[in-house]
Amino acid sequence: FTGDFHAIGAANNLLAAMIDNHIFQGNALKIDTRKITWRRCVDMNDRQLRNIVCGLGGKTNGTPREDGFDITVASEVMAVLCLSADIDDLKARLARIIIGYNTDDQPVTAGDLNAHGAMAALLKDALKPNLVQTLEGTPAFIHGGPFANIAHGCNSIMATRMALKLGEYAVTEAGFGADLGAEKFIDIKCRMAGLKPSAVVIVATVRALQASRPEFPRLTWGEENLEAPGKRPGPTFLQPCGEISPTRVWGFPARCLPFNPLSL
Repeated sequence: FTGDFHAIGAANNLLAAMIDNHIFQGNALKIDTRKITWRRCVDMNDRQLRNIVCGLGGKTNGTPREDGFDITVASEVMAVLCLSADIDDLKARLARIIIGYNTDDQPVTAGDLNAHGAMAALLKDALKPNLVQTLEGTPAFIHGGPFANIAHGCNSIMATRMALKLGEYAVTEAGFGADLGAEKFIDIKCRMAGLKPSAVVIVATVRALQASRPEFPRLTWGEENLEAPGKRPGPTFLQPCGEISPTRVWGFPARCLPFNPLSL
């Protein structure tokens, strides 16, 4: 692996350090310390660090202000990395990141701080997709991981394009449900990368179908249920979940792949 998560965290925190250093050195951009939106990140879910006060210890140790930490994968740098087509595109996208607002309530960007070049240098190797092997012996690219609830929820454009060039077909995942991750995959990633999917595969668990359809047979541990095999999950059961309808709107052929986690 190229250490993409660590590089994303380093680039994120470099920008945070440059913001505070700019304020300490005179604040020529007139950044309002109460309106800084850029947060630090750490690859650990630490509740105590979500909201903090930094810059304590006297005037030689920074300017006191409210700050906080997000987990690394929630950083905007992660989304930027996955939507970048090459190093130049990456640098341009990093420059457009809004880090906060000045005293005139105008946005201040990473480009205003001249931080985008150094951030891109840290991400130079992380921009390359990671090639791994599955348990079945097939090749796979694992690269990036932005959340679908705060970003677009898809792997990198570079990984998908490389997979399409090196194989006869490529299968990629859109995070969360079809009504969230797949929507963003079509509306954001496919449009930016010029991709046109040929088909959609929907993975549905029996437990999810039970939660959405009262008439679906209840399956519990150690309990015999002879009705369950006769009621196979399919498009009829998926319709109320909002999974099938988006794929029909886009016009892609959809296939359901249900499985029962209780049988594992």
